[in-house]
Amino acid sequence: MNKIFFTLLPAVLCLAAVGPAQAQDRIYRCGNEYTNNASQAKERGCKLVEGGNVTVVEGARSAPAASGAAPKAAVSPPSAPKVDPNDQRSRDADARAILESELRKAETRHAELVKEYNNGAPERGALDLRNPQRYMERTAELKASIARSESDIAGIKRELARLPTR
Repeated sequence: MNKIFFTLLPAVLCLAAVGPAQAQDRIYRCGNEYTNNASQAKERGCKLVEGGNVTVVEGARSAPAASGAAPKAAVSPPSAPKVDPNDQRSRDADARAILESELRKAETRHAELVKEYNNGAPERGALDLRNPQRYMERTAELKASIARSESDIAGIKRELARLPTR
């Protein structure tokens, strides 16, 4: 009796696990939409989705932009607190001053890195002469630092371009 029970147990467990999975309705894909209504899917010529479960999360639909039209500026909700135009100009001026200061620092640092990199042949120090691998690693680090500083400068310039002109 026990031998038969343990022989059939794996088969029973497999059937129990498969049972709920087969109870799910068939899912059909109609372009970018999904449905489990077979008659509607047949009318619209939808294709059956096979190979797994489908989870669809409905997203917010945005209005299509008119062709050739400039994108609209962000509009704050009516409940948002209003800012005095003079205060906003002051904030924008402060932000511009901070970004310009950061840009100058980044450009100065970039110039130092480019000078130290020396077109891929930085000056060798005492440690570099004894350990050529260290020299190659330092050269690669300098090159990566230059790329990062160029990216930083480009990012700061993008932020400055987003600010309203004076």
